[in-house]
Amino acid sequence: MTEPGALDQGVAQSEWTATVVGHHRLRHDIAVIRLIGEFVPFRAGQSVEVRTAGQPGVRRRLSPALPPSLDGKLEFHVRTVPGGWLSGSLVADTEAGDEWRIGAPAGTFHVDPEGDEVVMIAGGTGLAPMRAQILELARAPRPPHTYLFVGGRSPRDLYASDMLVLLAAELPWLTVVPVVDRLSDPNWADEWYEHTRAEVDVDFPADDLLEGTLADVVGSHGAFDHHQVLVCGSPAMTRATVDRLVATGTPRGAIQYEGF
Repeated sequence: MTEPGALDQGVAQSEWTATVVGHHRLRHDIAVIRLIGEFVPFRAGQSVEVRTAGQPGVRRRLSPALPPSLDGKLEFHVRTVPGGWLSGSLVADTEAGDEWRIGAPAGTFHVDPEGDEVVMIAGGTGLAPMRAQILELARAPRPPHTYLFVGGRSPRDLYASDMLVLLAAELPWLTVVPVVDRLSDPNWADEWYEHTRAEVDVDFPADDLLEGTLADVVGSHGAFDHHQVLVCGSPAMTRATVDRLVATGTPRGAIQYEGF
């Protein structure tokens, strides 16, 4: 049976249209953008190619933070990339009503809901594909226990802390481990962070924060030799974490990873 939107007059459809319905600036360099439109046939954990009406010739790959839904809901976590052609505009200038074109689903991230325990390691907005897969696992009858290590440079870099605290409270099989390079925030003000703090009263308890790089913290746990392991973040974070996992005994073949 063909999924809705997968075919157009007998020809495989390569792009789908979605309209921005929400733009939430959470940090000076991070925004959560929500859209509704045509059904996009991706798999939870994959990325898609995005182009906007404002910059139709520029394409950027983003990972949806929700699993695919027949009602066409999409959510993206976008961070400004220095020198990037599109990311800065998406974070700062996106408005409700903007039309996006979504295409080219790609990627091999996957979790077997009947398989071994899961270890997810997410740096920054590498959280997005992990969240999509967690929500997909939540639909399974008996999801495997899942450990989500989520990292940032400092506590305020953990931009989705409220969502993760509530999600872990709702899903008994999910354990969230917050990791920061340093326990203190930088001494310059981020107006978007302050605005968000004024509206949200849910956060990771300070005692729950582990100090160190994601590579060091996950490496300190020893080998994940009977686990499904996924790593997503910046290229440098991904390389360092995968190397540390392998050095501490995690089989390289058990690690799925993507740097962006």
